[in-house]
Amino acid sequence: MSVLPDELTGTEQAVLLVLMAEAAPVPNPRLRDLGPELKKNHRDRLRDKGLIDVKPGSPMVLELTDAGWKLCRAIIGTDAPDGVRGQNKTLYTLMKALGRYLDHADLALADVFAPVDDYAAVGVSTEGVAPEREGTVGGDVEDRIRSAYRQLARRPGSWVGLVKVRSALPDVSRDEMDTALLRLYQAPGVSLIPEENQKTLTDADRTAAVRIGNKDNHLIAIEP
Repeated sequence: MSVLPDELTGTEQAVLLVLMAEAAPVPNPRLRDLGPELKKNHRDRLRDKGLIDVKPGSPMVLELTDAGWKLCRAIIGTDAPDGVRGQNKTLYTLMKALGRYLDHADLALADVFAPVDDYAAVGVSTEGVAPEREGTVGGDVEDRIRSAYRQLARRPGSWVGLVKVRSALPDVSRDEMDTALLRLYQAPGVSLIPEENQKTLTDADRTAAVRIGNKDNHLIAIEP
């Protein structure tokens, strides 16, 4: 069931955007600290429309579904709902600018919004690994990944599946590839993200993913 932004109230849209920004399950009481309080009738509407998952418990926990992520992308760039005025309307002006940037840079929401733990984990993932000197095996693998990406990408900065990159470098071991990808992830102009539509993933896609923090990343983009 496809849902349009104008089918939701301003409060319902705001809650979806909070869940998007957190990019992780959020306890219901925590929503009040991050945005508007979500009353039961609004929560039920969002759940019934397939936009959020609601995990019962104490406290109840909410999380965006794939459909919820898709609708958030539609909200970014849409006009403010009826009744939204003043400072709240500024948010929609800002989101329109964000939408233009995402389109221009060919970025997905997951490339911008990630759990806080992911940012901390990137530095931890390579802790204790000495920097590569020019001409070492690690550096060569990074260069080869960049070269393979250039051959596979439709254009610089577009997304390429890691399954294709790994297939292009069959002689590189899993550990070598993962280490090189983690180093590249910290380099300017390199992005690694999960596939937003998890239902499209094949077993090969899942196997080829590289784990950063608590997320499996399936796609890479390298700016020129």
